[in-house]
Amino acid sequence: MTLKWWAVVVAVVSVTSCVTGNVVVGVLNGGELPLVVNLFTLTTAGTAVVLAVTAELHDRLNDRVSALTEFLVARLNEIEAHTGDRNTGFVEGYLLSHGPEAAVVPFGRRGRGAAER
Repeated sequence: MTLKWWAVVVAVVSVTSCVTGNVVVGVLNGGELPLVVNLFTLTTAGTAVVLAVTAELHDRLNDRVSALTEFLVARLNEIEAHTGDRNTGFVEGYLLSHGPEAAVVPFGRRGRGAAER
């Protein structure tokens, strides 16, 4: 079970014990449980409800971030695929515009090695 469902169970058990305790004491004595016991059970139930809501919001946010991440990865892959095609076309067009007699300049070392040639 997840944190959210444990918090829901704790809240339900706490409220049930508070109500049951008050009903039993009310039927037997005509009174109610001490204020400290009622406040403790209601505080526990309230805290558990807040924790359950926070856990649910965290799960939803996590799902949205995951979906956004998947979308961005797919979009970046698509952009990368198109960019590679465009650059290839540009290079081929550049080479074709200079004709077959275009000089090929090899990559060489720069610095002292280039000056000594």
